[in-house]
Amino acid sequence: MEATTCNGSGDDSPVFYLAGIPSLPEHLFLPIFFVFLLLYLLILLGNALILGAVVAEPSLHKPMYFFLINLSALDILFTTTTVPKMLSLFLFGDHFLTFLPACFLQMYLFHSFSCSEAFILVVMAYDRYVAICRPLHYPVHMTPQTNAALAASAWLTAFLLPVPAVVKTSQMAYNSIAYIHHCFCDHLSLVQSSCSDTTSQTLMGFCIAMVVSSLPLLLVLLSYAHILASVLRIKSREGRSKAFSTCSSHLLVVGTYYSSIAVAYVAYRADLPLDFHITGNVVYAILTPVLNPLIYTLRNKDVKAAITKMTCP
Repeated sequence: MEATTCNGSGDDSPVFYLAGIPSLPEHLFLPIFFVFLLLYLLILLGNALILGAVVAEPSLHKPMYFFLINLSALDILFTTTTVPKMLSLFLFGDHFLTFLPACFLQMYLFHSFSCSEAFILVVMAYDRYVAICRPLHYPVHMTPQTNAALAASAWLTAFLLPVPAVVKTSQMAYNSIAYIHHCFCDHLSLVQSSCSDTTSQTLMGFCIAMVVSSLPLLLVLLSYAHILASVLRIKSREGRSKAFSTCSSHLLVVGTYYSSIAVAYVAYRADLPLDFHITGNVVYAILTPVLNPLIYTLRNKDVKAAITKMTCP
């Protein structure tokens, strides 16, 4: 991956300058730093507690919780890709990123982990579908080998999908100092910082984003359509309530994930100031990882009990 420069020799490696939030007054940098630091620590602590509780508690060694620890590990990795650099930017004014080692790696990991979350949520929806719609077949369909294969497929697919966009973007032309109007490197901000034609790259990014967002959402909705039809056939109110309760946490996580995507998408597409575009994407990068552990600990009594047992022996 070697990019040419528009105003320098092709042998010079450009560096990227992260502008952060352009109109944010400097005296607010420190408060923003502490807010992001607090959110990041909550993400690390909450998801680490879920990981530890599920691993340590034998009663949680079930498919649903196996996929939950995948989601927790993913949230830790996803935020670690972007938040430490944002913290450095707001605390030290550290705006620069070297071209290949840092910026494109950050872009690749950010989009890979984002795709992984969408696919893991699909796998979790499938798990709930089998548990509710085909309960007698659940032990046969959701074996440890099948669960591992489903999770591995979600991770592998997500790691392969962004590769074409990363390779193509790295071959675009950039000035020796390329200004990125963002707090971190993502595909669209990198494309917009290029001094070559961006039409094809913008279209590619849009198509990949639509596939990664729309197809998993369609599969999740399809799973829940079958679940709803199955639950409505249950005659007892208690049975229906119990069936819905097993899905409530996952539904809230799905709602949070796609709501944050919608915020980021509207911020980019609407005729809004640049700061709104940047803030929308930052919300997307932080909101879901913060809320996921809260949702699963507050609404899932088994996880809550395991965390209490682990922290208060």
